Amino acid sequence: MATRKPTDAEPFLPAGKRTLPKLREASAHCQGCDLYLHATQTVFGEGSATARVVFVGEQPGDTEDRQGRPFVGPAGRVFDRALDAAGIAREATYVTNAVKHFKFEERGKARLHKRPRAGEVKACRPWLSAELELIRPEIVVLLGATAAQAIFGPSFRITRERGQPLESKLAPLVIATAHPSSILRAPDDESRRAAFDALVEDLRLVAERLNTEKP
Repeated sequence: MATRKPTDAEPFLPAGKRTLPKLREASAHCQGCDLYLHATQTVFGEGSATARVVFVGEQPGDTEDRQGRPFVGPAGRVFDRALDAAGIAREATYVTNAVKHFKFEERGKARLHKRPRAGEVKACRPWLSAELELIRPEIVVLLGATAAQAIFGPSFRITRERGQPLESKLAPLVIATAHPSSILRAPDDESRRAAFDALVEDLRLVAERLNTEKP
């Protein structure tokens, strides 16, 4: 009898007591969806196991796929600038993605980002759930529509709910904002500045919460 092919990441999660290092090691062997076939490697989350805030993006990009680390490419540099402007130290956070493998299409020598399908996001959800269960953050920030819809479903709209406290069991405070990559796609310098400032404004809400509720 043929072995049944996994339909999500659940069979690849480690048994027994879980830690972030164990999750990271196990995720390297994940075949819960077909994205692993073409990606260079799994890009797991990175940061403090005691982080008070977790940032969740969409998926790794080309640079992240090659380096095996989240938010280290062009969007990651925008993210770092925005964190700095808002007064949040990245080393005190945990940064991850809703999908752990890079989905792309080849155009000559370039590998262009391709938005993951809902089924691929769902298949990867066990990893994100396990990360959040271990960290138990005070704040979860969902960066972009894919991350937000992974939690709240396909009807969620960033334009409608952006920067607002959202009802969720993930953390006492959950908010959604734009993905830093959207700033890079803005058509001109003025639009990019406005988009960056709007992202920083949302992140300052996070910084205020962190500063007013220090343990």
